[in-house]
Amino acid sequence: MNKYGIEKVEFRNLPQSLIDFLNYLETIKGKSVNTIKGYEIDLAMFFKFLKIYKGYINDASLEFHEINIRDIDNYFIRSIKLTDLYAFLSFTEKQRNNGTYARARKVAALKSYFKFLQGKARIIEDNPTLELESPKINKRHPIYLTLDESVNLLSSLDKTSKNYFRDYCILTLFLNCGMRLSELCSIKIDKIKGDTLTIIGKGNKERTVYLNEACIKAISNYLKVRDDSKCLADDKEYLLLSSRFKPINKRTVELLVKKHITNSGLSNAKYTPHKLRHTAATLMYKHGNVDIRSLQSILGHENISTTQIYTHVDDDILRDAVKSNPLSKL
Repeated sequence: MNKYGIEKVEFRNLPQSLIDFLNYLETIKGKSVNTIKGYEIDLAMFFKFLKIYKGYINDASLEFHEINIRDIDNYFIRSIKLTDLYAFLSFTEKQRNNGTYARARKVAALKSYFKFLQGKARIIEDNPTLELESPKINKRHPIYLTLDESVNLLSSLDKTSKNYFRDYCILTLFLNCGMRLSELCSIKIDKIKGDTLTIIGKGNKERTVYLNEACIKAISNYLKVRDDSKCLADDKEYLLLSSRFKPINKRTVELLVKKHITNSGLSNAKYTPHKLRHTAATLMYKHGNVDIRSLQSILGHENISTTQIYTHVDDDILRDAVKSNPLSKL
């Protein structure tokens, strides 16, 4: 970064076309920081793989992350074929142990990038990703805590801990509102108005979260003991603070959720913050008679097909439906 606040291209180990694409995602498409970073990582991996695959790397001692891709030019990009894309996806599966979700994300990144190269940057005439299919993803039932397990989790927290009120607030918001991890970490105090909270969700889309009595009480109790005396001015805006007086980050929340899950007796690594989001959605659907459209809005899902996984979670309803068959008593 120079004195004008402009980051020079040569300071980033990326091809110029990739930098242009990432700038396009940010300024024109309004993609979130997390989405842009994910695309950068996936496409940088793609180009590093290609340099090895096409024989441009002769130094066997060079580590994969050390490969320079800044010199990849438009001529190199125009030489990329569909078979190269297949080879890359095979590499990510066999050498990087990527599952279908991770490979599907890489396919999405490649398709978006080459579409930009053809339609916006006018660098290529033929788009090699047009025939590229995304790996088939089998829909999985969401993993969630039961109502009793959720109550037990909240009651198991150590009330003598200096972070008790903060951690209780975090778990309460997850279990009641079903917000995403990134949404929770970015909560600002001035966005809380009575029983409503305005957050920036996936894709930089603003949405309103409605707070129930438990959430309002948990936030209020935390604010009474929240210490921002050593925070920078900008950091004081954030609701949830770390022990270092910084806005709490996603990794810290992941670790504290894992700790409290273990301490509650569940001791299951699969219960992540995202699984607590699943729990909130499932409890609302099973116990709150929330219809699927309302649940879609609450969770901030763009497509209702994403929300429909929660219509398959209630085995008791299915069991009762079978028992209600008039032939069941014969």
